[in-house]
Amino acid sequence: MSAVAAAVAKLSADIADLSARVGRRVTVDGRQVLDRRGHLPLRPPGIWSPNRACRLVQAADGWIAVNLARPDDHDLLPAWLEADVGEDPWPAVIAAARRRAWRELIEVARLLGLPVAGVGEAAGAPLEAPRVRAAAGRQGARTRLTVVDLSAMWAGPLCGAILAGAGASVVKVESTRRPDPVRHATPGLYARLNGAKAERALDFADPSAIAAVREQILAADVVITGARPRAFEQLGLTPASIFPGNPGLVWVAVSGHGWLGEGADRVAFGDDAAAAGGLVRWTPGGAPRFLGDALADPVTGLAAAAGALAALCDGGGLIVDAALARCAAGAAAMRAERAAA
Repeated sequence: MSAVAAAVAKLSADIADLSARVGRRVTVDGRQVLDRRGHLPLRPPGIWSPNRACRLVQAADGWIAVNLARPDDHDLLPAWLEADVGEDPWPAVIAAARRRAWRELIEVARLLGLPVAGVGEAAGAPLEAPRVRAAAGRQGARTRLTVVDLSAMWAGPLCGAILAGAGASVVKVESTRRPDPVRHATPGLYARLNGAKAERALDFADPSAIAAVREQILAADVVITGARPRAFEQLGLTPASIFPGNPGLVWVAVSGHGWLGEGADRVAFGDDAAAAGGLVRWTPGGAPRFLGDALADPVTGLAAAAGALAALCDGGGLIVDAALARCAAGAAAMRAERAAA
């Protein structure tokens, strides 16, 4: 926890204050919120992430983090590297990366949908998730908050769990075709993140299911999303189509490199995003090493929750742009300030 202790303490204090203003006061257990031990086989962090899916790799002019978290990622490697890869892809990744600039590697990975990031590329970003005005909002007190949680994995569901702790009625909506991977991979962690929520499974290929989700969002105080904007464009569920019917909504957009801006189409997970934020340690020889387990995820979940609560206090009508890489950068800056003090 020491790697992100200052960020967790800051966000936890914000959550406690803001949650008391909209419902029940939430006290965050900083150690528990960061801990997946007992749920996954994890090893000490180093050049590899603790789950051994992500590796730090030296490019011709810097370092990148390459995350092969999904089976499909392996299939994309020949196109990314312009080379054949064996059953163990890492020797080919290491050899090819050394011959190419890291920005080129990142750009091609972006086009292919591979989670690859430059170490420190998001440095300087703030810890807090920006709140962007999308509608007028609404005045006056709200009754019991309602939240539609469309997110998966760790950061978004953590945000939803905190809102549930504040007294909100949270429903987790999953696709029957692509359920949350955490449900079956780590059921104990899934229960911790989602146990206080109602659940609804829908076939997102069915137009009537999309219509049902739309109605839920139009009636909600908060919606939490965890996919890139283009996924919602394909479903016809975009902020532009929702906010006119619900101007007091808070849209919490959890993404890898930002819902708005140039990074909106990039894929990221907790370990490569932590590296992008510079949330690493450096060896005496100038090589980066991971500090912990997917640290960008829980930090972003806390930042998303704090941003959602702040947006509710402001009357809503806001998009909370909670990007893993940016929140990791904010945590890295606080760690550096604490070390220098």
